[in-house]
This record gives sequence, structure tokens and C-alpha cells, in this order.
Amino acid sequence: MENTVKTDAQAGLRRYCDDYLETNGHRPLAYVYSFGCQQNVSDGEKLKGQLSLIGYEFTDDNEQAQLIIFNTCAVRENAENTVYGAVGDLKHLKEKNKDVIIGVCGCMAQLEHVAEKIKASYRQVDLVFGTFAYDRLYEMLYTVINSKKRVFELSERVSEISEDFVQIRDSRIKAFVPIMYGCNNFCTYCIVPYVRGRERSRKPEAVISEVRKLISEGYKEITLLGQNVNSYSYGFPELLREIDKIEGDYWIRFMSSHPKDATHELIDTILESKHICKHLHLPVQAGSDRILKLMNRRYTAQDYLKIIDYARNKKSDFSFTTDLIVGFPGETQEEFEMTKTLIRRVGYDNIYSFVYSRRSGTPAAVMPDDTDDKTKGLRLRELLLEQRENTQRLFSRFLDKEITVLVESKGRQMQLAARNTEGIIVEFDGDDSLIGSFVTVRINKFANWALFGELI
Repeated sequence: MENTVKTDAQAGLRRYCDDYLETNGHRPLAYVYSFGCQQNVSDGEKLKGQLSLIGYEFTDDNEQAQLIIFNTCAVRENAENTVYGAVGDLKHLKEKNKDVIIGVCGCMAQLEHVAEKIKASYRQVDLVFGTFAYDRLYEMLYTVINSKKRVFELSERVSEISEDFVQIRDSRIKAFVPIMYGCNNFCTYCIVPYVRGRERSRKPEAVISEVRKLISEGYKEITLLGQNVNSYSYGFPELLREIDKIEGDYWIRFMSSHPKDATHELIDTILESKHICKHLHLPVQAGSDRILKLMNRRYTAQDYLKIIDYARNKKSDFSFTTDLIVGFPGETQEEFEMTKTLIRRVGYDNIYSFVYSRRSGTPAAVMPDDTDDKTKGLRLRELLLEQRENTQRLFSRFLDKEITVLVESKGRQMQLAARNTEGIIVEFDGDDSLIGSFVTVRINKFANWALFGELI
């Protein structure tokens, strides 16, 4: 019955798109914008794939669109405010054209209080659906078009992962491939398990098939995605080894790894591989064991350093990056200093650090916190200055070396921008025809954000 409803809706939407073409001389245009993480980007690409199958074409100008979908992020509350601002700006479009359809979906839309706020205060929004409803897009969209009624779908109905999808990717060079969805970790600051549900892994053969197809199509960098890729239920190192066997000229990256599940086998697999980048993004979040326990991270700083030491004993310049939260509820100055000590000890190529952002519905949101925002802001600045010195020292290891890079785009200071296997930006002069290719560059200087060199 459910498949029949979906098929009928799909057929109805095709007729709508064909009629629109006949009346207006072009197919209806969709504007799909994804906020937040790489997983959201991948979800947005699949939404575009679904829409393409029923006859929509796409635009980067929401003023020209007949359908606007914001695919949202809920990791931090300021991300919510950004979405509310963007949705509010669309009110004038609805006033000019009552037939334009506006939708809000994704992690933020899965939260009940968000849906209620949109229902009450953003009347221009026609369609709201959460992360469990992507596969019901056709039915929801058909209802909006056919009945002119608003649709809100927040149910948490977990179904088998569908491998029957079309994906319109934003890049011809780099591709995101989710290998699992959801999270079982329940870090006390994180809303993800509540909006994306429990962990569900794709079958290895499906992942390998998708990667093989991308390589055959000429993609040069493929990033495997999961909230915690180490929890991949069919064995993550085994999956990496199977992918690495695929012939071709490409790199494999992945994110994110949870330290509690990062094993020696994972490090060995990276180092023994031909295609996997010699870099690990390993979010530590804090350097204090007490704070880590409050975060429910389930490892100590010493546990974390054991992973670092194992990798560095195998390869002394093994590259690490990390995520850090400054000003978690109850963090003392002494505990902040422990975080600074840890980043000195590890020597990260880069850190991604944020002041703690309260998320309603998480345990941390009700923890006592007597540190003011100004102090937290100063701590963040101090951490960034600390890392700047680290980066300057660590980037010097590339001076006068020839390294392989993947050319991605035009540069900020030089003609081209690329990244090396460690994920560091490398700029150099060269022709635009090199974009999408692997080339060799000799490094002759560096800044705290990039390496600079000359094409060999």
C-alpha cells in the first residue's frame, strides 16, 4: 500500500512538471540549500536526485525557484537562528508568488519545538519534515501541490536503508559517501542521536559498489561519512581494506572517528593502504578527564594519547586534527589549561574549536554553569593563538619537499588551491585545467593556514 501511494504521488508530480513545462516553456526550478555537515550535504544531493526524477531542474537563485527547500542543521542553536533568518527572508517571495512552495527539512526540522515555531510564526512555509521522512518526499510534496495544505512530518519511523537513490552531486572532484546513519553515543552536549536516531549501517557491498562507480566516473577524493565511522557494524577497517583494493587514481578520507573506538587496527590499515589519506580527524573535545566524563565521551585524556602515540611510533609525522569545545558547563580555568597542554602534547595540524553552545533537550543543557560568556570567548581566543604557534612549527616539516596534492579550485593568494594527503591547503601558480588532477608541488613557504609552492 505504501509503495502504491509513493508511485501514485510520483506519477502525479511528473504530470505537474510536464504541465508546468507546457504552460511556462521551462520545467519548474528547485532551490535546495544544505546547512551544516557533510552528511547534510549528501542528504541534500539525494533530495535533488529525487526531484530530478519527477522533472524538476535546479537553480542557485531562490528568486527564480518554484520550490525552495532548506536542509537544516541542529548541532548548535546559532545554526537554528541562521535558518530562521533565511526562512524569514522568503516571506516576500510568498507574497509575490503564492504558488512557490517553501520547505524546511533535516535535523532542525526533526525537533518538535522547531516545527511548532515554524507552524505558528512562519506561515510562508508549506512543508516541514525530519530526517526519517526523506523517502516520503513525493507523497508530502504532492499533498502540498494538490491540496494547498501545509504538511508537517516528524514521525520517527525507521525503515531499512534504501540503496535505490539518484544523487546529484555538487562537485565533480570530491564525493561524500555515507556508510552509516545515526549515533548511539549520547554525548551530553549533542542533539544528533535525538534527531537522527540509532546507528544503522549500510551493507559493505552497497558502499563498495558506490565507491567503485564514483572512481569509474573520475572522482578523485571520496569521503566516507558516519557520526562515528568506527562503529560501522560490518567492521570499518575491513571496509577500508576492501575499498583500497579498487584500482584507480583516487584518495579515500573518512569522518568522524570516535576515540573510544579508534583501534590499532584502524591506524595500521591507514598506514598500509595505497589510497587512504595519512591523516585522522580524531575529536578529543577536552583535555580534562572530569569534563570528558561530564560529556559522556567514555575515554580519558591518557586513553586518547595512547592512540596518538601508537600512530606516531609507526609514522612520526602522522597527521591529526581534532574538535574542541571551550567553556563546557562547569569547566574551570585549570581544566581549560589541561586542554592547552593536550594540544601541545599532540601537535595537531589543525583544530576546530567552538565555544560550548547550549542545546535544548540534551543533558548538558541543564548542567550548572557559572562561567560567563566573556571568559569563554577569551579562552577560545587563547586556544586559537596556541594552535597558531603549533601550526607554524608543524607546517615547517614540508619546506623544500615535493608533495602530491589534489587541485580543487582557484586559490586565495596564488592561482590554484589544492590539498595534500594530510588535508592541508596548498596554493601554487598553474593553469585552471589542472583543477581535478593530482600534481606534484615543491613547498617553499607556509603561513598558519596553508602551504605555498611551485608546480613540478
